[in-house]
Order: sequence, then C-alpha cells, then structure tokens
Amino acid sequence: MDYSIMLLWTLMVWACIHLLFLARKRGLSNGKLPPGPIPLPILGSLFKLGSKPNESLAQLAKKYGPLMTLKLGSTTMIVVSSSIMAKEVLQKNDQSFSGRRVFDAVRALNFHESSIVWSQPTTRWRKLRTIFNTEMFTTARIASNQGLRHKKVQDLIAHIQEDRLARRAVDIGQATFTTTLNLTSNTVFSVDLVDPNSKSAQDFKDLVWELLKESGRPNLVDYFPVLRPIDPQGIRRRIAANLKKLYAIFDRLIDERMLSTSTSSDSPRRNDFLDVLLNEKDENGLQLGRQDILPILTDIFIAGTDTSSTAVEWAMAELLHNPNAMAKARFELKETIGLGQQVKESDIIRLPYLQAIVKETLRLHPPGPLFPRRTIADVEVHGFSIPKNTWITMNVWAIGRDPNVWAEPASFLPERFLDSDIDFKGQDFELIPFGSGRRICPGLPLAFRMVHLLLASFLHSFDWKLPNGMMPQDMDMSSKFGITLQLATPLRAIPALND
Repeated sequence: MDYSIMLLWTLMVWACIHLLFLARKRGLSNGKLPPGPIPLPILGSLFKLGSKPNESLAQLAKKYGPLMTLKLGSTTMIVVSSSIMAKEVLQKNDQSFSGRRVFDAVRALNFHESSIVWSQPTTRWRKLRTIFNTEMFTTARIASNQGLRHKKVQDLIAHIQEDRLARRAVDIGQATFTTTLNLTSNTVFSVDLVDPNSKSAQDFKDLVWELLKESGRPNLVDYFPVLRPIDPQGIRRRIAANLKKLYAIFDRLIDERMLSTSTSSDSPRRNDFLDVLLNEKDENGLQLGRQDILPILTDIFIAGTDTSSTAVEWAMAELLHNPNAMAKARFELKETIGLGQQVKESDIIRLPYLQAIVKETLRLHPPGPLFPRRTIADVEVHGFSIPKNTWITMNVWAIGRDPNVWAEPASFLPERFLDSDIDFKGQDFELIPFGSGRRICPGLPLAFRMVHLLLASFLHSFDWKLPNGMMPQDMDMSSKFGITLQLATPLRAIPALND
C-alpha cells in the first residue's frame, strides 16, 4: 500500500513537472516578457527607481537591454530605451500601444476622463484630437496668429530692455513662461492672462509647476492600487485643490464670454479656441459641457506653456555653459538677420545652426523624459509577448543619450545636426521629445515656431552674461524630475547691449 501511494505521488509530481515544462516550452514558443531585475517580495524593484527614474532606468537598461521588465509593487512595467525598440512600439505596433497609463494623481476630479492627454483612445478621444488638429493647430490658424506671436515676443524684449538698463538679472524660465502663457491665452481666450510685471505670472507658473510636480511624484497608489481609496500620500487631494484653483480662473473667463454673447445678439464670434469648444457639437447635437471643457483647457495651458518655456530655458543654459556655441549662434543671427532687425518666424528656415541648437537641446533635455503608455491588446515585440493592460514607459531621455546612436552622447554638440536629416517631428525615433504615432503632441507645430522664435530673439537682441561673475563651468546643470524635466536651479542671466 505504501509503495502504491509513493508511486502515485511520484507519477503526480512527474506529471506536474511535465505540465510545467510544456507550459514553459509553449510560453517560450509564444514569447515571454523581456528580461529585468529580479524583484523583491511585495516591493518588486521600486527601490531601484530613485529620485530621477529616467536616469535610473537608463542605467538598468545597460544591464537588461533596451526592452526591459520591471515589477513595481503589484504592477508590471515594460521600459523602452532605444530607438530600435521605440520604432517597434510606436510605428509597427502603435495601435496596440495607444492606451494611456493613468497615474492616480490625474484621477483627481475625474480629470483623466475628459483630458485629451490622459484619456484612452476612444471615439471621443479621436474626435477631440480631430478638433485640435483642424481648429487649433492647423497651418492656417497658426499662420494667422503669427503677428500676435511677433508682438508678444517684442513685448518680452522691451521688458528685458528695462532689466538691462536697471542691470537686473532675468529669470529666463519665468520670462519665457509669461510670454508663452499670454500667447496661449490669446489663442484660446483672445486676452492676456497675466501681466509680465505682476506677481500673477509667477503665481500661475507656481500653480502649473505644483500640478506637474505632484503628477510626477512617486505615488504608492500607482504600484499598489488597493491603496487608492485612502490616498496615503495625499497626492490626489493636493492635485484636486490645485485643479480647483485653475478651474476657477477658466470658469471666470468662460462666464465672461457666455455673458457677453447672451447680452448682445450681434456680438461677433472671436473665432478663438474657446468659441470652438463652446460651439462644438457632434453629429447628434451633443455639446461639450463645462466638465469636458475645463480639463481640455488645462491640457492646453500646461502642455503649451511649461514645455516650451522649459525647452528655451534649457537651450539658454546650454549656450551660457558652452560660450563657443553661443558665439556661433549670435554670429549666424547677425549675418542672416542683421543687427537691429526683428527676428521673424519666416527667418527660422535660414538659421540652420539655431535649428541644430534646438534639436540638441531637446535630445539632451526632452521636456517629458518618460512617456507613459498602456497596451490595449496582447502584442509581440522583438520576440517578447506583452499582455494587454501592461504599463509601457518610453524613456525618451535614455533614447536621446544612447551611445550606440550618438557620439559623445552627454555633450552639447549642435554641430552633429548640421549635416543630419534627423528631426523631432515623430518620424526619426532617435529623437522623439514630442512622441510619435497616434499620441504625438498635437501642439508640435506651434511649439516648433515658439521655441525657435523666442530663442532667436533672446540671442539676437542681447549679449547674455552670467550673474555675480559666475563662470560657465560653475553653472548648476542638474535637473529636477517631474512630468517635465526642469533645471534644478532656475536660470538667471544678465542682458547686455548687443553690438
């Protein structure tokens, strides 16, 4: 009897081993998850992320490869860290990877449900993308606002002239943010939102940065969804409080528009983006409600102001840190535009070194270092099987510093782009600071013009110096991590007379 039981147990163990072997063999033939660090119980590899996940993930990718799996708490994340893998994901399998990984922070006030940035690729999302592409960021509309952009930039230059005469240092990020903010508000509301000389500009920037900082803060709920009801770090609560402040500003502007329309029957449409949203109806006659419009406006102002101003601030920092590149840029502007002449958007095409500076800045310092996505179907990539609803992180920062693609990847060398066709418009996967495919940033055409125009105007109008006798090698070029990647120490520089 004992022998029979032993034989039965032996057969059962053998059968289990055989089934596991077959399952493993079947898994291998159908693909498996990419390699990655061995996770600890419960926590997984959370401790490996650090305070700058873009840099930590880039280091891990050197060991585990450009397609890597991390277990983070109870979730699984796939990290893409090379242009080859990015092309597989964003071109060959773009539809399968078109879902959005939603952080718990952006669930505040159900923001993620109406936001074009955070909502999933539904019919409604596609319709909103169409509205953006056909009403706000068309070539015709962008061209029609060219005069406004030139005026706002000249207002900025005049404001900096006052700083020059007073021998005051300029907060480059703040000055650029104020200008891009008013450009965005004129495109959307037909009014300036802030006065460059008032505290309101800094208050608005602080509000936007708080939203970005909280959204990018490591949140236990993202890795342990069971904690969502208690929001242990209070991140969602703080996001909600800041969103309410932002919504109050937008509510006031919407109410003023609706009041002016209702009290005057012959009040003309301003043909700005707010008019588009207020009058938008689908084929069934359903109008966008206030709860839909407020998150859309938030998307526009956060993405349209912070990313552009951050890119210009990084470009100016790199040029002050690399005086030879600064001298080359200013010489190109002097020879092409001429001293005393205003830089225009039509001049950009004649400024190849300036364009190279912008590309090199976006390579080294992409405004969004990590792009979060989610698979909406099972998909195979490079022999690995990635299940539906898996988190995907595109490490754009690592892709831009890949030593297999870029010589001296950590160095600021605009010259690398002078004889190169690589661009950042989503087709060259070595350089994708604005994303690619279905979820590429819809504001890219406007951002292209604004960043070049602002940077060229700064360089052509003034000779810039570091304050307090600081030398270029003494500059703090480190970054602080959030949804966007900003300078750890805000850049301040002294404008001098251009000669």
